[in-house]
Parts: sequence; C-alpha cells; structure tokens
Amino acid sequence: MSHVEVEIASQPDCWRKAAELAATHAAVLPRPGERVAVTGCGTSLFMSQAIAALRERHGGELGGETDAVAASEFPDTRRYDRVLALTRSGTTTEVVDLLKRLRGTVPTTVITADAETPVADLADESVVLDFADEQSVVQTRFATSALAVLRAHLGQDLEPLIAAAETVVHEPLPEGAVEARQFTFLGRGWTVGLANEAGLKLREASLSWAESYPAMEYRHGPISVTDERSVVWMLGEAPEGLADDVRRTGGRWVSSDRDAMVELIRAQRLAVALAERSGINPDEPRNLAYSVILNT
Repeated sequence: MSHVEVEIASQPDCWRKAAELAATHAAVLPRPGERVAVTGCGTSLFMSQAIAALRERHGGELGGETDAVAASEFPDTRRYDRVLALTRSGTTTEVVDLLKRLRGTVPTTVITADAETPVADLADESVVLDFADEQSVVQTRFATSALAVLRAHLGQDLEPLIAAAETVVHEPLPEGAVEARQFTFLGRGWTVGLANEAGLKLREASLSWAESYPAMEYRHGPISVTDERSVVWMLGEAPEGLADDVRRTGGRWVSSDRDAMVELIRAQRLAVALAERSGINPDEPRNLAYSVILNT
C-alpha cells in the first residue's frame, strides 16, 4: 500500500484533531471582521481559495473580507489586518520570501506541518498540524486538515463530516471512473478551490488529463472536450440543467449530496486508482518534490 493511500484513509482522524486545535488556537486565527489574505502555493493555494470563500460567506459576525492569493503574486498595494499562510513543508521559497517581506508590517499566521522550519520563525504565530504531515509528495490530509481548522474556527460542526468521511474512505469509486480518459471537476463558491485541488491530484498522482472550472463556466468552452470517455464531477450543489447538458455529450456525470470536503476524498482515491492502473507510483509524481525550494 502506498503512503498516500494510508494518508487519505487517515483524514477523518486528522479532521477531529484539527477541530480540537482550532478551539485552542482561536486567538491566532483570523478574527471576525478582519480583512484577511490567505496565501500558499499549489494545493495550499487551492485550500486558500476555499477558506477565503467560506470566510466571506460567513460575513462580519464570524468571517470577513478575504482574498486568496498565490504567494508569488501577493499584491503590495493592498492592506490587510492579517495574512494567513498555508505550507505543509514550511520551506516553500515563495512563502518564505513573502513572510520575510511582510515581517513587521502586518500580523501573520502560518499553518504548517513542521514547527522546526523557516516559516515558523518568520510568522508571528503558528498553527502546527504535525499529526497531518505526510510521507507522500502528493498532498492530501494536510490540505484538508488545514481547511478543517478554519471551518471549525468559523463555528462549523465537523462531526457529521467526519462520520461521512469514515464511510467514503472505503466505499466504491464512481462506476466507470477508473476507465475514463478525461476528467473535469466543477465547483461553486467555496468548492471551486476543491475542484481545482481534485484536478491537481489527478494530474500529479496519475498524469491524467484533468481540468477544473467554476460550474457555470463549464458551458463556456470546456464542455467541448467532453465525450463518452469523460467524467464530469460536481463538488457541491450543481447549477440547474448542467447534469443534462453533460449527459447529452455522452459524458458520465458524478455528483453527491455530501459535503464537498468529504467528496474530495473520493477524488483523491480515484487519483491513486488511476495511478495504479497505469503502473505509476502515486507517492512520487513525475518532476515534483515534497517542497519547492528555489535558488534565489
């Protein structure tokens, strides 16, 4: 069994620990009404997109105005009350450089898996998810645990999600998905970031042709690649009529009433199944490393 399979299956336990951590670290996480930027790279950027949309949806009582920004594209012209950075390794060059640049100008909090890394020294505050660290290059449980921390911090009860996840880690994958040749993941609101992450997981782990879009953008071009070899997977509530549009192309429509963070587990598992079908080691993606460290 690959490391990533073990890590995927451990997510329900990690989410429970993340909820406990949120309760003890509330003072260093974004406060109600703060204007916040959430930043990261790769998977952490996509989790930042989900966090930003969720926090905006909660409004000023618990949330507040929130931007999701790639660490390499952080705007110098905007002013924030807090910057929240996500980085599993704690060594990613773009995040390290950004925290150096922001030091002393705005409060910063980092969510990381390792307290003994540069970002923990550079940020004003740290939330360490060492229980969610991973051996696989492919990131799964750290990403969803970071999202779980923020969801719990926003007052969401994670226990129903944890119970659902305990089932999803074992249930069969969507019929015909492993045999498909092309995959499109769709989201709305906070689940757009999860759709982006699902597509990335398939590309990383299995070298699959996988795309992701906001659901209403699917008709504006991406639908042209869909045929009987395609899976179109909706994370979250689907726009009216979209499933019928997909079926008319011959593509296979996948959706669920489950929470999108739970449904993401199935997409992670599909990425591993596709890798195994192709004889690819999902723990060691081609051309990737555990952390991107640049010579600057």
